[in-house]
Amino acid sequence: MTAVETTHIRLDEQGRAWIDDTNVKVIEVVKDWLAHGSSPEEMCFQYSHLSLAQVHAALAHYCDHQEQFDRAIADELQRWESQATAFKDSPIRRKLRALGKLR
Repeated sequence: MTAVETTHIRLDEQGRAWIDDTNVKVIEVVKDWLAHGSSPEEMCFQYSHLSLAQVHAALAHYCDHQEQFDRAIADELQRWESQATAFKDSPIRRKLRALGKLR
């Protein structure tokens, strides 16, 4: 009998981790897991197209590269906060405030 090894994870040209045979990035599963604390079984209901093995593989890959993922998530959050601040006083928001549609 020959052992077959599968990780269910592939890296693209930019080094981003994807779940094999899907259009799902590992970081998306990880962010959902961190935000909601769902079990892998619960996550299979949320991501019905993923197998339990794929969810476990994504979480295992996160654990193996946690510092990199945590840094990427923190950087993404910082970008979102910067953009939210930048757009707080955008022309459309000023117009909506003038019309009484926004505070």
